[in-house]
Amino acid sequence: MEEEDTKFELEVENIVDSDDFTIFNQEDLPMGGFQVMEEIRRKGKLCDVTLKVEDQCFTVHRIVLAAVIPYFNAMFTHDMAESKQKEITMQGIEPSALESLINFAYSGKVKIDGANVQSLLVGASFLQLAKVREACADFLKHRLHPHNVLGIRAFADTLACWSLVEATNRYLQKHFVDVSVSEEFLNLSFSDVREIISRDELNVQSEESVFEAVMSWTKRDLDQRGDNLPELLTKVRMPLLTPQYLTDRVATENLIRSSHECRDLLDEAKDYHLMPERRPLLQSFRTRPRCCNDIVGLIYAVGGLTKSVIFSISGDSLSTVEVYDPIVGRWQMAESMSMLRSRVGVVVMKKKLYAIGGYNGLDRLATVEVFDPNSKCWSKVCPMNCKRSAVGAAVLNDHLYVCGGYDGVASLNTVECYNSDTNKWVMVTSMTKHRSAAGVVAFDGHVYAIGGHDGLSIFDSVERYDPTTGQWTLVTPMLSKRCRLGAATLNGKLYVCGGYDGSTFLRTVEVYDPITSRWAFIAPMNVTRSRVALVANMGRLYAIGGYDGVSNLSTVEVYNPDLDQWEFITSMCAHEGGVGVGVIPLP
Repeated sequence: MEEEDTKFELEVENIVDSDDFTIFNQEDLPMGGFQVMEEIRRKGKLCDVTLKVEDQCFTVHRIVLAAVIPYFNAMFTHDMAESKQKEITMQGIEPSALESLINFAYSGKVKIDGANVQSLLVGASFLQLAKVREACADFLKHRLHPHNVLGIRAFADTLACWSLVEATNRYLQKHFVDVSVSEEFLNLSFSDVREIISRDELNVQSEESVFEAVMSWTKRDLDQRGDNLPELLTKVRMPLLTPQYLTDRVATENLIRSSHECRDLLDEAKDYHLMPERRPLLQSFRTRPRCCNDIVGLIYAVGGLTKSVIFSISGDSLSTVEVYDPIVGRWQMAESMSMLRSRVGVVVMKKKLYAIGGYNGLDRLATVEVFDPNSKCWSKVCPMNCKRSAVGAAVLNDHLYVCGGYDGVASLNTVECYNSDTNKWVMVTSMTKHRSAAGVVAFDGHVYAIGGHDGLSIFDSVERYDPTTGQWTLVTPMLSKRCRLGAATLNGKLYVCGGYDGSTFLRTVEVYDPITSRWAFIAPMNVTRSRVALVANMGRLYAIGGYDGVSNLSTVEVYNPDLDQWEFITSMCAHEGGVGVGVIPLP
């Protein structure tokens, strides 16, 4: 009796009462009715049409097909010949796919696997079953691979399945280096190769990858493809190749040497390096770095200062690490370092996070530790030759450079270079100025040291290190003096933000264009930030933490270069003040 009462109460919930009428709604009726119709069809009863494809026949109910499948709705409800035929011959769909989609019309379910996904996608497209079609596309999106993505892209294009075409294009761009050595790539048409290598969004560490892809494709069928090489090379951004690579690899290639057009492109690239004063005259898409905004990175905030300051106005050093996932928009705690570190240098090299030097509350540090995101462990590596806090660090050509900083006595001009293969630091040429709290970035084949101070003066000057010559040279100074600034690169330009000019805490932002060798102001941040960290991720700039002249900051804001606009996002949960920041790309 108790069960019956409960059942009665549930049914009453679906009754709508008024003074004049009652509406009862049995919500499971449509699904239950379709199940019964499927059972009737399997018994071969009440069916009123037969679908024939190749040598197979399927008896079905017109009303069910018309209710669920748009193709049959149009066929049976309009004055078409098939609307009255007892047997209809189908073309353009495989028997197994038609059977699965007929079953779907009755049950609302269809099994998608590697063996049937292509025929189902063709059938769903033919029958205009949009949701089944999208489910097949999603199945393929999750199974893209460097060796199948081009084939799936071509297949999706023939069916006008644009969501799948877009997914394959994004995958192709993100994994171009691996795709470029696949058989599918080497078998592409000339027009397809030209279109792909023209894209700004290719994810390549160096333009060398694009050049090598072009040469491999050409040499696969030299007799048929050799004449296409000059036009393909116009799409390779050869001025972005290093002088060594241009000399040792490109200039020695017989196919280049034997073509007047190819040699002209090589000369243009060499002039770009030999005569930097003429770069504004050479400005074109070939001098614009590629940028793949689909590379999602986790942003790690390392060390820095305590969030709540109790005993110290400036805060206490931390070993704390937190990580921001831009997809979910949330900070969460990560594995702590082995040591307390504020004013720490942070870089990412070979997908590992390095914490370099810093201040532990008592002393400046020479120690270095590295975080492996796979093992989620920190481990120590060889220490630097010098103690350094407020240190700048950058990675160029898989070598880690640290520049300047403060050793507890004076600002430094010394520079060290770390090779992870040998686990050794070596001293390289010192900067022209002693720079503490400077911005240091790898950019345009050089290491740039930007602003900073020497204990007496704050600088607007910028110098850069050429690893091939081992020399530092001055370049165009910033528009403002800045120390404790943030610096990062994005889309072939160098950005600096915030800092301190000796009298004012700054929120202004400048951008440097290497083509014109000029700095320009862009939209300022929403708040003043000294000791700010700046990193690029997914085509945006993230300004993280800092000090506004009154308080240490946990806030974060993001710059959109398309809109020239900053907006706040989720604040850090465990830090304020001068964190070091690095971005580790997701696999």
